[in-house]
Amino acid sequence: MDVVILCGGRGTRLQERTEEIPKPLVEIGGRPILWHIVRLYAEQGLRRFVLCTGYKGELIERFVDEEPWPGGIEVRCVDTGLDTPTGGRVLRVREEVGERFCATYGDGLADIDLRAELAFHGAHDAAATMTVVRPELQFGVTELGAGDAVIGFREKPRSEHWINGGFFVFDRAVFDYLRDDSILERDPLERLAADGQLRAYRHTGFWECMDTYKDAVALNDLWAGGAPPWKLWSE
Repeated sequence: MDVVILCGGRGTRLQERTEEIPKPLVEIGGRPILWHIVRLYAEQGLRRFVLCTGYKGELIERFVDEEPWPGGIEVRCVDTGLDTPTGGRVLRVREEVGERFCATYGDGLADIDLRAELAFHGAHDAAATMTVVRPELQFGVTELGAGDAVIGFREKPRSEHWINGGFFVFDRAVFDYLRDDSILERDPLERLAADGQLRAYRHTGFWECMDTYKDAVALNDLWAGGAPPWKLWSE
């Protein structure tokens, strides 16, 4: 089964790093986050990868060509355009994938059980599965009581709401919902949901998106701590 990784965006909220390199090449522990994502999937048996490149895509291609990938891992790049939105990028690799494929972003890590997600997808008849997560809130929470009394505090609790965690499983029927100008997270997913063709796989473990410089620092700190939660491989 192929894994499509969206690697074409400009990473504008991480400009401290992405003026020179694309976001998927921003390093965690001396390795691009893209490397970590590939290893996360490969450790769970998914070893064929299609990278949807765009912004500074030639740097990603160079990295892919020069990286000594472990045996059995196949990584190929497809130039999906400089400003193509996420749904359009997926559509542009339709000839590169089979009847069912995984998809993810080039900036998210989790200790997700991908085999369990694939089993979940195989057990329903919808065209798409989307991992949902409950992220930690950015700020601590103040708890109020009667008469506006402050009765306690909670440091960065988890959100009560589920959000898109960015690990997808798609059947080819999903291409019927995509256009070249589609933003995957908007109209395509909304129409899939309206048609009863989207299911949510709940992930309650570690999840983090490297959206800002602060996120990159936090992920590097986890790696430096010696036991990063997403590192499911041994070497």
